[in-house]
Amino acid sequence: MRVIICGAGQVGYGIAERLAAEDNDISVIDTSPELIQAVRDTLDVRGFVGHGAHPDVLAAAGADQADMIIAATLYDEVNIVACEVAHALFNVPTKIARIRAQAYLHSHYQDLFSRDHMPIDVIISPELEVGEMVLRRIALPGASDVVRFANDEIVVLGVECLDDCPLINTPLLQLTELFPDLPATVMAIIRNDELLIPGSSDQMRAGDIAYVATTKLQVQRTLALFGHEEPEAKRIIIAGGGNIGFYVAQTIEARQPRTKVKVIESSLKRANVIADDLRNSLVLHGSALDQKLLIEAEIQDADLLVALTNDDQVNLLAAVMAKRLGCQANLVLINNPDYLDLSKSLGIDAHISPRAVTISRVLQHVRRGRIRAVHSVQKGRAEIIEAEALETSPMVGASLRDLDLPPGLRIGAIYRSGEVIKPDGNVRIKPKDRVVLFATSETVKQVEQMFRVSLEFF
Repeated sequence: MRVIICGAGQVGYGIAERLAAEDNDISVIDTSPELIQAVRDTLDVRGFVGHGAHPDVLAAAGADQADMIIAATLYDEVNIVACEVAHALFNVPTKIARIRAQAYLHSHYQDLFSRDHMPIDVIISPELEVGEMVLRRIALPGASDVVRFANDEIVVLGVECLDDCPLINTPLLQLTELFPDLPATVMAIIRNDELLIPGSSDQMRAGDIAYVATTKLQVQRTLALFGHEEPEAKRIIIAGGGNIGFYVAQTIEARQPRTKVKVIESSLKRANVIADDLRNSLVLHGSALDQKLLIEAEIQDADLLVALTNDDQVNLLAAVMAKRLGCQANLVLINNPDYLDLSKSLGIDAHISPRAVTISRVLQHVRRGRIRAVHSVQKGRAEIIEAEALETSPMVGASLRDLDLPPGLRIGAIYRSGEVIKPDGNVRIKPKDRVVLFATSETVKQVEQMFRVSLEFF
């Protein structure tokens, strides 16, 4: 696939890195010579210094032969115009734009980006995507990762196996025998930074992080079996009143009116703006690193600190300080991937990477075949995928035990006609089934092939 990426910042670089590793033909455009040089030095891509919305720059980058353009600069208007130019002059088939300003995304203007107006196929709003991920983590405090598939009927949890977890040192096959009515499947295990696709005889150990597929009605029971029965946070302090922090606070007010929320914002102007728009949340002006301000916010009685500023160091330090002052738990936004490995040693309970969230959203539209959703995990080492089975799929018809599935793939759940089916050797996949599976990066191409329409179909 030939892809043009406008913007070589963290998101653009991350997308280019991922797609280049899969042998796609990638061109990256940015106005910064330093960023383009870094792309050329570290990735197998072509780099172009210039404005991503200028026709001559797009032409030099090969827009006339491109299959897709991903406009991910920091400026919404540049992203919009880049997609328009790519459509009007070069007839690029798929156009994806990163849009941050919520004014463009209001429901009243939902036709704005239609083919008749601004022909953009996919709009990605990092703030909304990350905000929803934060809300899912808040709702399920025992999970280190939460993703929903199949109209939210299937939930995949990342869960740490604690020392008192009743499921450790038990073969996975026995778990099915012990809990026959629990629709939960262990899809993958992270152990000492090693990614394992388990078989029926494998066992989980203390310290493992298991990725488990279950139904929305059995999420709490599944967490409890892993030793996680943490109560939902009722007193939350949000550090950072930017777009994400404001969205989270506003949504909590609407969905969980009994939850008490306090927001700490360093900009007085911004603090006044969000204070006017929030109905029940208390907004405090100052730094999240100010111990006196944290105590004034009653951090010692808080259930959760959610650090959502634009500064990773502030987020990490605020979370550490909050814990020492008595806050029960923390959730931290981390942009720099170099900090991710440090988070656990600092006492960070959970973190969210906006870069990973955005890349996952893009991959959903890059993947070939009938792929409905993608969630990238472990810095791109694997993906959780929801795919729709077609009549011509090689997976359809045969029982799962008879399928020659690659070793880096494990099916977690099947959604059929409103029902979630736990996979076992006797289950047969039918056309239109939606299959949720865990695939290592080496097997993703095979997954795409399994869910593509074969030429013989026509």
